[in-house]
Amino acid sequence: LPAEKGAPMSDFDTVLHPDHVVPIMPRRQILSDHSVALNGGQIAAILPRSEALLIDVEHTPLPGCVLMPGLINLHCHSAMSLLRGYADDLSLMTWLQDYIWPTEREFISPDFVRDGSDLALADLLLGGTTTLADHYFFPDVTAASIDRAGLRGLLTFPVIDVETGWARNAEEGINRGLALRDDYRDHDRIDIGFGPHSTYMVKEETLAKVAVLADELEASVQIHLHESREEVLTAVERTGVRPVDLLERLGLLGPRTQCVHMTAIGEQDMETVAKYGAHVVHCPRSNLKLGVGICPVQRLLDLGINVALGTDGAASSNRLSMLAEMQTASLIGKTQHGDPTAVDAWTALEMATLAGARALGKEDTLGSIEPGKVADLIAINVSALPLSPNHNLASSLVYATSGQEVSWSWVAGKPLMQDGRLLTLDYTDLMTRAERWSQQLGAFRKTLES
Repeated sequence: LPAEKGAPMSDFDTVLHPDHVVPIMPRRQILSDHSVALNGGQIAAILPRSEALLIDVEHTPLPGCVLMPGLINLHCHSAMSLLRGYADDLSLMTWLQDYIWPTEREFISPDFVRDGSDLALADLLLGGTTTLADHYFFPDVTAASIDRAGLRGLLTFPVIDVETGWARNAEEGINRGLALRDDYRDHDRIDIGFGPHSTYMVKEETLAKVAVLADELEASVQIHLHESREEVLTAVERTGVRPVDLLERLGLLGPRTQCVHMTAIGEQDMETVAKYGAHVVHCPRSNLKLGVGICPVQRLLDLGINVALGTDGAASSNRLSMLAEMQTASLIGKTQHGDPTAVDAWTALEMATLAGARALGKEDTLGSIEPGKVADLIAINVSALPLSPNHNLASSLVYATSGQEVSWSWVAGKPLMQDGRLLTLDYTDLMTRAERWSQQLGAFRKTLES
């Protein structure tokens, strides 16, 4: 039991009283009739309910709820929420080349990114996310949105060898990203890393430069990798090596590298990732919808590779609910391996919490409910009829939720959602802005199809 028994009352400022606590660490435990005490934005103790009720501080009852660590979404394109449902049921390259990229060239701007990011952050909070890794243009704008909304984030600034609305070329993108990193150097909730798009959109010399800079700065690197069979075959034809082997050769694989998607991979690819301690970010719903394949999660886990979860952007996954992502990851993991014990409920919960923290290099402060860690928490209401009876809480959380059961959310002890109501984002204002963009984007889409 990760509790601080006998701690002085002055060590607490708030006590949360859920029906159950799922701390994630120790692994596979459920604590009933226990409360979680907070102090100064950190988890101070896990106490038996009878002891916690005697503490003379603010008390927050959470009847019918499970308290667990806030979910960590390791891959998102927040601003692309404005493109939700914009170009569906298409192949990956048709989706990108015929719709997404032309639309981005036309509309990408600080206003687009601000409105899309704000919309996404509301969706993320409602789906259980408290920390996200975002990968998109104008990361300075998204960082400001994350800061205002109170979430925690890693912004991996785009590095791409074509002109975009944000930078004329990769060099300018890197320089702007490094300046942004300086701006947020001392921020307690926001980090800045490198986001080379992919091996097919970034030149080898640019990837090599990113490798050197990221190593010098000890910064995270996030890259789309082995997302489809077509990507891998094209890479071999163009460079003579598979994408993951190219990263190895350039020195871009390591314990701060986050490899996103990884659906088209073989045993040798997996062994290379394991060798360098790189992380895999699984985005199951997006991959299924784009028909690019299924990441072999259980095999990766068996090789000791850390696998985190991401939603991708709403343009490809439509929803940014990490609860829904956990469910999908577990279900397709069983089908992928032909084994109902593969990617079990507890594994999915760990992928969405502690594995995400590990990929960020923050497992000492995030990802579980343990004294000394930051109080990034969510309360999930499991008292509804569709979740009853609760024979197995881990199973209920992963398989029975619809993605809308998150009722409370805290980051560093500050509530961002209460009884299902957003506290730092204006729901009505978000709907108004989304409708404005819907009209503009819808008109442009018609020109693409004419």
